[in-house]
Amino acid sequence: MSATMLFSSSVAALVGMGLFGLITHPDPLRKILAFNLLGSGVFLLFGVIAHRGSAAGFGGDPVPQAIVITGIIVGFSATALGVALLLRVREQSDSIAPDAAGPIQAGADRAPLYDGDRGDSG
Repeated sequence: MSATMLFSSSVAALVGMGLFGLITHPDPLRKILAFNLLGSGVFLLFGVIAHRGSAAGFGGDPVPQAIVITGIIVGFSATALGVALLLRVREQSDSIAPDAAGPIQAGADRAPLYDGDRGDSG
């Protein structure tokens, strides 16, 4: 088995697991993790494409490498934003399950996010 074939089968496995997780799991955190798996498969696909081009004698192409590095940074920031939003939703509604999600209403049973009327400095 060649290296290209091994990487190609890894790409198929990562993308397949990511799509399966996105479709079947209703939990938002699992969907974020599945999206990360899918993104890792796409990044590996770009690496395989760059490797095949350099193996054919065309020389190393820096464009797929730049796309992968940019994608990793964007994926990390999107994951951080998604997890932060999930934590915020959990803080507001005490659940991140899709069936328990409803309109967020301020009530007397919940502590406010910012209590400006405390009077102390910290």
